[in-house]
Amino acid sequence: MSEARTGTPRRTPASRHLLGASAMVLVGAFLPWISTGVGNIAGIRGAGLWTMYAAVLGVAGAILRSPGLAALHAGLLAAVATALPLWQVLNLVSKVGLSGWVPGVGLVLTLGGGVVAGFAAVSLLRTYRAQPEQR
Repeated sequence: MSEARTGTPRRTPASRHLLGASAMVLVGAFLPWISTGVGNIAGIRGAGLWTMYAAVLGVAGAILRSPGLAALHAGLLAAVATALPLWQVLNLVSKVGLSGWVPGVGLVLTLGGGVVAGFAAVSLLRTYRAQPEQR
């Protein structure tokens, strides 16, 4: 069966990493981003909504066969999924300090997914540059 499909390239490990990173960010958007003594605040009520949109873009990038376009999708996911959680933490620290709250599991999962997406973007870009001139 694989010999019949010699014209289509197989998925790279980087595209599978991008799919995993997208799943991490997508799940992390719905989980609590901030835990306080009063209760939890879900990420989807704020910046998590934007990370959810970026995760859907990352899933689209993982489906693409072109490593150049997939690298662009992964880079956008990495930028959004790392910048927004970091901004959330810095914003909270500047407003209330370090007492009374802790980062939730969704915030950590989203940030981790952004880092994995960044590594996938670099790997996909290297794959794109290593290809012969088929572009």
